[in-house]
Amino acid sequence: MPFRVGLPAPFKEGLGSGRARVGMWACTGNPLVTEICAGSGLDWLLIDGEHSTNSLESISVQLQVAAGYPIQPVVRLPANDTVLIKQYLDLGAQNLLIPMVDDAGQAAAAAAAVRYPPHGVRGVGSALARAARWNRVEGYLGRADETITLLVQVETAQAVANVAEIAGTDGVDGIFIGPSDLAASMGYLGQQEHPEVVAAVERCIAVAKDLGVPVGVNAFAEATARRYLDAGVDFILVGADVALLARASEALAAKYLPSGEDGAAPASY
Repeated sequence: MPFRVGLPAPFKEGLGSGRARVGMWACTGNPLVTEICAGSGLDWLLIDGEHSTNSLESISVQLQVAAGYPIQPVVRLPANDTVLIKQYLDLGAQNLLIPMVDDAGQAAAAAAAVRYPPHGVRGVGSALARAARWNRVEGYLGRADETITLLVQVETAQAVANVAEIAGTDGVDGIFIGPSDLAASMGYLGQQEHPEVVAAVERCIAVAKDLGVPVGVNAFAEATARRYLDAGVDFILVGADVALLARASEALAAKYLPSGEDGAAPASY
């Protein structure tokens, strides 16, 4: 008899009730670094497949090492693509973040991609996949939806205009606001703290809260992070492995070496 196993609770469980969940990015593609971050005591870890060197293979290993710690891994895909979503789910990513979702149609496409027929279009390969632990998760096909969290990213002016429809799309478990791309879309490249960008973020938070949909945001600057926490976000990213290493190594150099000519500190995000 095969050993029957269960799956961890999905990220969506408990979102919107109690305190906000605080997390960080894992971008190095290195499982040792991810394991160090997984033991940090934070609530969740975003393994990035969009702006990093991560591959399906490296993400799979990072999910395995993170499983030994009380942290929720979420994986960001490089694109809202049905085939990629199938692959990421099959390798065992239960919690997905889909970038650049601009309208309800795109959100619905992502929702269909994470569901098996007749409610969606996800390809069936549970016997071959870590998602179902190679069919050792009893009844996986019938209750896969319960094990998956679908988050979609609002990060353009168009998405802000459509945020109510995106957040209200059936199958979307939460929205995540990306101020960096949003700032660029609004004509304020590199100015995530611009008042109009902050206002747009807060508008999205308010809409999601009114709809009862969990909402998250990226905010590396502590004052901004606390502002969004006060506005009611349910989950937040406040740092990244690569940014922490960059800033800490720069600080170490500054202790022992002469200052650079301009003395300007690079932005964390």
